[in-house]
This record gives sequence, C-alpha cells and structure tokens, in this order.
Amino acid sequence: LTLNEEIHFLLLKQDFPSDLNATFYEPALCLILQGRKEIIAGQRSFGFGAGELLIVSHDVPVVSKITEASESAPYIALVLRLDYSIIKGLHHELAEIPFNSDRARSLEVNDASSYIVDSLFRLLNATQDTTDAIVLLPQILREVHFRLLQAPCGGMLRNLLRHNSHASNISKAISLIRSKYSDVLSVDEVARSVGMSVSSFFQHFKVITESTPLQYQKNIRLLEARRLLMGESESVTQTALQVGYESPNQFSREYVRKFGSTPSSDSKARVLN
Repeated sequence: LTLNEEIHFLLLKQDFPSDLNATFYEPALCLILQGRKEIIAGQRSFGFGAGELLIVSHDVPVVSKITEASESAPYIALVLRLDYSIIKGLHHELAEIPFNSDRARSLEVNDASSYIVDSLFRLLNATQDTTDAIVLLPQILREVHFRLLQAPCGGMLRNLLRHNSHASNISKAISLIRSKYSDVLSVDEVARSVGMSVSSFFQHFKVITESTPLQYQKNIRLLEARRLLMGESESVTQTALQVGYESPNQFSREYVRKFGSTPSSDSKARVLN
C-alpha cells in the first residue's frame, strides 16, 4: 500500500500466495476483489477478503502476506492513495454530523458499501478517457473520500478532521520522525513539537501506529536499509551507518530479527539477480 508519488491508484494482481513481507502502509484504501490477505500490525493480526475494505489512516509498519491466490483465481485488489487535503476540505460538510469514532484504529477493515464500490468503479472508468480524467476524476476522488469518512471503518479518518486532534498530531509526528529517521530520536522533543505531553504522545502514538516511537524509527531504518542493500551498491557497514546505526553488529542482529535473512545475504541476492 505504498504508491509512487505520481500514482494515485492501481489494480494489483497476483496468481500465487506470497511470503510474509515487512513494509510500511501509507494512508490508502484497499478493496479486495478476489483472494485474501493477512496483516500483522504490532500485536494485531487480521485477514480480509473479497468485498472487504481496508482503510489505512497513518503510515504504519506492518507484516503482510497474500494467503489466497492461484492461476485460476488470482488475488486482485484496488489500492487508492488517500489525500489529506481532500479529507480536510470536507470538514465543513461533516463537522456537525455526529459519528461514533470511539476506539478507532489506523488500520480498519469492514465490508465495502455499495456506495464505495460504485464510486471506485466510476473512478476506474474515468481514467480510461482523457477528458473524463480531467473533468470527473477530482469530483469522484472527493466523493470516494466522503464515502470513506462515512464508513464504519473510517473512524480514524474522521478524527483527522478535527484541528489539533490526537490523530492529526500523531500524523505530524510521524512525518517528523520519517524525515529524520537516521538521527537520534528524542521522544520529548517530538511530543513538544506537536503540542502534546510526553505521556499523552506515547500513549496515542502506540494506539495509532501499533508501536512505540523508537520501534517505529527502527522499522523505518531497517526497511530503508533493506531497500539500499537490494537496490544499490552499498556495503553492509555503509548501509548501517547511513540509516543511523552506530554498531554494524547491532544492525545485523535487528535486521535478521526483522526479515529472517542477513544483510549480507540480501546484498548478495541483489548482485546475483
């Protein structure tokens, strides 16, 4: 659920089950059309399948795998990046409508309503014509976000509508941590920068991201290290230092714990491929 900046949505198809894959899910929706997927986020583990909708409101580290897929019945899913500017632009229309957002999570799954399925179908069709894409896409995208905000699993998105809500403050903190992931992290400074007490920040950060701030930073470092090792000609030691580790040995231990393979073996696999 991490899309290129130039890609707003895509259709995914895979005809075989996948291994567990550690990654970050960015704000997006995922509607499974066929097949099934399982996700582990912190201590939570859940699966969802055809006709079910996953809403991701914040950047969240997860481990996921496709569990049902075959050549005759491939896994097919539509993924759409969520746009915070559209969500915030709907504030006036939805501010006075009472919603139940208690115990909302940054990863929520529910059955997709006919309204959401219809709007996504029209969104897909609008991309097939240049004029439709220019005229209709912005309107349909706004409608999709509106439907998501109304959905039972859209509680955390609705929390983002409120200025200085815990959801919006944690979103700011996530951006800050991700932009400076290789630096030494001061939880106190991050909490102050988003206007929260340290205890409140720690509590709400863990609820929303399913991890502590330091665990979150570690996930970023390890995922970036793997990207470098499998995509660029960096040595293991250089990579460890580049992502913020002072000890290559500690980096290797945590890398193996995260991915089940050593940094050097992943680097060699890139060379062989």
